[in-house]
Parts: sequence; C-alpha cells; structure tokens
Amino acid sequence: MTQRFAGRVALVTGAATGIGRAGARLFAREGAKVLVSTGSNMAGVEETVRLIKEAGGEASFVQCDVSQETQVRALVETCVGCYGRLDYAFNNAGIGPDGVRVPVLNIIDTPEDIWDRTVDVNLKGVFLCLKYEMRQMIDQKYGAIVNTSSVGAVKPVPGFVAYTASKAGLNGITKTAALEGAAHNVRVNTIMPGPTQNTLLHEYLTGAEPGKRAEMESIIPLHRIADPEDMAEAVVWLCSDVASFITGQCLPIDGGMTAG
Repeated sequence: MTQRFAGRVALVTGAATGIGRAGARLFAREGAKVLVSTGSNMAGVEETVRLIKEAGGEASFVQCDVSQETQVRALVETCVGCYGRLDYAFNNAGIGPDGVRVPVLNIIDTPEDIWDRTVDVNLKGVFLCLKYEMRQMIDQKYGAIVNTSSVGAVKPVPGFVAYTASKAGLNGITKTAALEGAAHNVRVNTIMPGPTQNTLLHEYLTGAEPGKRAEMESIIPLHRIADPEDMAEAVVWLCSDVASFITGQCLPIDGGMTAG
C-alpha cells in the first residue's frame, strides 16, 4: 500500500455498511486517520472502526443525523478537535426506497413524509456537510470532497421519485460547491454508483423480489453487480493528488449503464 494519505484526515458519513465502510477502510489503508459516522446503525459503524483498527489503521466514530445542522456542525468540530484538520470528506449517508425501510411507490401514492425524509437526508444532508466541511477546508486552503449520488439521478426508474429528485439535486449542489471551492484549493466531486452489492439498498431490493438481481445484471453492459470496493477506489482516487485537476464532476460508476 502506498500510504499516499499519511498525515491526512478523512471524514466518512454513512460508514456503517457497504460503500461507506469500504471507503473508510481504504482511506485508512492509505494512511489517513478516519472519523466515521452513522445516523442510527451504531453496531455497524463500531464494526467499521474495529476492522480499521484491526488492520493497523486509526479511526473513531460519531453518531450523526446529517439532516440536523447542529449534529453536522458537531461532527466536523469533533473531527478537527480529535485530529487537528480535515483533508478529505466522503458524504455517503443516504436513504432510498428498498421495499423494506422505505416503500417503492409511484408519485401518486408517495406520502409527504417519505418525500420530506428522503430529501432531508440525501439533499439537505449533503448541503449541511458541505457547509461545515468546506469552511474548515477553505481555512486550510486544501481539501477534497466526494458526495454519493446515484446513477438514478440521470437514469430514473418508476417508484423512486424522491430518491431521484434528491440525487439529481445533489449533482447540482456538487457543481456549485466545486465552483465556490476552486479559488481555495478545495475540490468537490460526486460518484454515481450503479447497483452495488453488500449495501442495504441492494440487499433489501433483491431479497424482497425474486429475480431482481438477475434483472439488474441484465441491464448492466458489464453484466455484474458492483462491489462496494469499486466505489471506494474511485472515491479515494478523486481525493488523491493524481486527480488534482478534477472538480465539479459527477462520475458514473455503473458498468456502462449510462453509456447508451
């Protein structure tokens, strides 16, 4: 391992499972000190920290509902208080319709509370994270941020109206943040994952509907479901100095789904 992030600090939200956990572990393997957070899955985020420490890395965790400004501000303040700075942020926390935690519903059947909660976490949550992460990074005159959007932002499917709207809005926020951060050497990008296994969204969707995994694979040109590590590698690359001239981009990591 190159340890290209030695002496650096990374913050990862939504790190209890899946893509967030994979991202946190890869930051740590590259030498960064990592603060991870979750809104409710404390057992999961504790496991993420354990895995990082077991591999020789340094990590700690904070519970944070990213839709609450006071909690987000405290999260960033805790990171800086513990580690002295904030170099990289991976804003991965999000929710979506998986048929278990959130139902898959057409627009005419979607209740206002599902719309509000989805937009609060996926869109407002990223706005709040950027607000406080960028303040710190602008003071440092250095930083890189990656947000987690979705291929659904540009390739919508029925039943995902609030999710699609929130992720499309997230892409717009990313571009605005990139323009505002550029003069301060702060870069902001977004990844747009396609179907990814070992995430709660994928596991619940495929578990509730027989044949769903095969259906997903059939519409992906590479004919496989992504691993969380596929996303983590892109996140760490975007934060690294080899991507120092890349900002304001929304990168599909989707096996070719958006190619045609």
